[in-house]
Amino acid sequence: MSGATRPRIEKAETGPQEVGMSGSKLKNLTNLVQSYVDDGKVPGAVCMVARDGKVVHHTIHGNMDDEAGKPMAVDTIFRIYSMTKPIASIALMMLYEEGSFQLDEPAGNLIPELTDLKVFDGGTVDDYQVRDPTRAMTIRDLLMHCSGLIGSGGETPVGELYRRAELRAGDGTLASMVERLGELPLYCDPGSEWNYGISTDLVGYLCEVISGQPFDQYLQERIFDPLDMPDTGFQVPEHHVDRFAACYRRGGEDEASYVLSDPPADSIYIKPRTYFSGAGGLVSTAHDYLNFCKMLCNGGELQGERIIGSRTLEYMSANHLPDNCDLAAMGQPRFTETTMEGIGFGLGFAVLLDPTVAQVIGTSGEYYWGGAASTAFFISPEEDLALLFLTQLLPSGCYPFRRQLRAAVYGAIAD
Repeated sequence: MSGATRPRIEKAETGPQEVGMSGSKLKNLTNLVQSYVDDGKVPGAVCMVARDGKVVHHTIHGNMDDEAGKPMAVDTIFRIYSMTKPIASIALMMLYEEGSFQLDEPAGNLIPELTDLKVFDGGTVDDYQVRDPTRAMTIRDLLMHCSGLIGSGGETPVGELYRRAELRAGDGTLASMVERLGELPLYCDPGSEWNYGISTDLVGYLCEVISGQPFDQYLQERIFDPLDMPDTGFQVPEHHVDRFAACYRRGGEDEASYVLSDPPADSIYIKPRTYFSGAGGLVSTAHDYLNFCKMLCNGGELQGERIIGSRTLEYMSANHLPDNCDLAAMGQPRFTETTMEGIGFGLGFAVLLDPTVAQVIGTSGEYYWGGAASTAFFISPEEDLALLFLTQLLPSGCYPFRRQLRAAVYGAIAD
């Protein structure tokens, strides 16, 4: 477990006061993150804040690998898990802008394996009934997690069928996953529930089908190269393994606060990958993912590179749930990367609808997501503000990082 260390404060691009923030109040953010390291709750972290397109806060805390005694570094590579989803969603909507599909189009038009899916209608995993869905699954359903697909976690017959089918086998591909998926039932009718699961893997597969490129190549050419994200991808290159953080899991009773879960030298991320998961397959660095956040803050453009249209991004970050309801009204109480009351969902992002209902400080229209190893980001269009927090602790619900980070960042706004 990492011992008490002083945080490293990197040079900001501008002073906080230049963009209407308080430098003294930003110390609350530094102290908050450092307290988690000092208390032995996380090995280390990187935290960045940008406003008006400029980095005003950048701190580095603790270790990237306790066992190797390696301090966290400015270029540490992290597993971002579900923070892959917003990237995949932007990638697909770039093709929407090219006229390649319509959001209300049945997904089966482009993925034939999805055309005749039935809905689970009772029984057990070994003896179950199915029925026809009330309507076809659309491409928007996939972007919204309203497709009727779920994850393999949880104790449901459909989840167990996913596990038995090894849908996301490491030696498989998105195409082989879709082939197996075509033989399994949906959990529920498309559009009837919000279920966190494998929908964004299908988003990635749609990018492959439409572009004619493997998903990793498509992302590299269309997003990572234009945004100067050289360390983002589905595999950590051999010559960069020394920069790859260890991943930890919270310890149980009478154990250390965290225990090693995925050592860098043995991680699947250092091996060649064939399954390019849009739902959670990427690794990245603070520099790279902050560039993605800056692009979002700047309406889809960064340093002259237009990734997505500003109106398309506004559309994606609007609440698409029916009747402007929140996730609590149609979401299921399974694990996800967000709370549900006062929170809507767009096309790849959770959206803060009402801070008072959500009981968290923020601005209406703020959009965000997080990853399984406690990583997080949010974008506030109203405040032209972005937060990025990277660490490596499973699962993400161990501590209230995200709410505390918001309180500290919004508390530093002074204009």
